[in-house]
Order: sequence, then C-alpha cells, then structure tokens
Amino acid sequence: MNLRHGAIGVSLVLLLGACSSTEPSEPTTSSSTTATMSVLPQPADQAKERAVTAYLGMWRDMADAAVTSDWQSPKLALNATADALSRISRGLYADHYNGLVTKGKPVNHPTVESVEPAADPTTINIVDCGDDSQWLKYRADTGQQADDGPSGRRHIDAKVKKAVDGSWKVVDFAIQDVGTC
Repeated sequence: MNLRHGAIGVSLVLLLGACSSTEPSEPTTSSSTTATMSVLPQPADQAKERAVTAYLGMWRDMADAAVTSDWQSPKLALNATADALSRISRGLYADHYNGLVTKGKPVNHPTVESVEPAADPTTINIVDCGDDSQWLKYRADTGQQADDGPSGRRHIDAKVKKAVDGSWKVVDFAIQDVGTC
C-alpha cells in the first residue's frame, strides 16, 4: 500500500510540475501581435500637436518677414488669422514705416493650457515664456541696433482655433512685459 501511495504522490508532483511549466506565470505577447498593435492618437492629442505647430509656425513666419519688415508677406497667413494676423501685419508695417528691421529669432517654449471641447477640440489655449533677447531691431539704413526697449523673457497667451478647412491657426495672442515669466 505504501508503494502505491508513493507512486500516486510522485505522479501528482510530476503532473503538477508539468502543468505549471506549460502555463507561464506572466502573460506573454507574441512579437507579431505587438508589431500589429498600435496606439491610435486621440483627437485631443492631435489637436494639441497641431495647435502648437501652428503657434511655433506663426513665430517662425513672423521672424522671417521681420528681416525686411514685410508686412504683406503671404507666409504670415499660413499660421495666423484674425486679430493675430492683424497685430503681426500692423507691427511689421510700423517697423517698415520707421525704417526698422529685425534680426535673429525668438525662442519659444509653448505649453497647452486648455482645450475646448475636451473630446474633440476646436480651440486650444497656449501659454509661453518667449525670449526675444536674440531677436532685435536694427535701423535698415545704417544697420545700427535700434533702441526699442528691453528684451528678454515674456509671458505670452495665445488662442489657436481649428479652421473650417481643418488647419489650425493662431487667432489671437498677447505678449506681456519683460520679466513676466
């Protein structure tokens, strides 16, 4: 009888061992499944990315036009519209009228402050701490640096909206004084 119980005990140990070796303790994913799975970007994430791209594009376009104070540059309307485009054009026209050009580039660090509506945004509010210390005005006729006030880090608020064609454009922005961020 002892041999029989011993044989059953060994059989159970072998059977349990076999079961535990065929069932992994952690779920595994095959490489083919992993390769075919992809995370689809959410509408809010895509909207944020496109809004920030438009915001940075507006500054790039403005800096390009400011080299000659070209207030009529068609590039200005690529990423800005409404009050934002008007503000940029008026500023560049004033520089042109006063014989000023701007050299260098602004440095921006935008972050998304809010999205509206949350599920499928059409409006993105951006905050930035822009630095214009390397983006300076000069007299077009002499090349001498113009005294146009202090430069440095400034708090910027911007509103970016989705247009009817699906593009994103800055519709308004406000720049605070040096030292506000």
